[in-house]
Amino acid sequence: MADILVVEDEEAINELIRRNLKLVGHTCFLAMDGETAVEMINNKSFDLIVLDIMLPEMDGFEVLEQVKGTPTILLTAKRSVEDRVKGLVMGADDYLTKPFEMLELIARVEAILRRTKKDEDTFVIDNVRVEFHSRRLLLEENVVEYTPKEFELLEVLIRNRNIALSREKLLELVWGFEYIGESRTVDVHIQKLRKKLGLEKRIVTVYKLGYRLEV
Repeated sequence: MADILVVEDEEAINELIRRNLKLVGHTCFLAMDGETAVEMINNKSFDLIVLDIMLPEMDGFEVLEQVKGTPTILLTAKRSVEDRVKGLVMGADDYLTKPFEMLELIARVEAILRRTKKDEDTFVIDNVRVEFHSRRLLLEENVVEYTPKEFELLEVLIRNRNIALSREKLLELVWGFEYIGESRTVDVHIQKLRKKLGLEKRIVTVYKLGYRLEV
């Protein structure tokens, strides 16, 4: 997985980001101000930087000037177009406006890491091998047949492993915002994945909420 530097002066948000990125397998390094972040950047190579704009000592834009080729996601409480444009022009890869959902941050982190080839293209759990680029599923080296939605559901569970996802959130992430249907659809697809891949003990039911892939 990836080494990620989180630069955020609000301790609670900093720790929340660290915990959630750690859950999905990343290693996080924390900085509470711009000067510390620049010092860390100069002494270590990171795969990705999550960078707040409003920082003490040195703001996020000043830090961004010191970033040399490292993918960066900007965090800002400001909603002005000027800030977003400035950050992107300076080389930021993406941005999120506070408050944001942690699942959205994780999704953007994974998307950037895939583009920069810093994230693994293959995921293995027990006897199951998932190849994202070729979209192949293998169980004990035997190819498993699946529907497009089954693969997308499995990928969402993998990308958000160890995190409980509600049925509604899974519907949103896999079937889209405008999907009209019952959450029972999720249950049916989960049961099919468990049966096809032998992941009954890995894809666990979260009581009165949804599901979680335990890794």
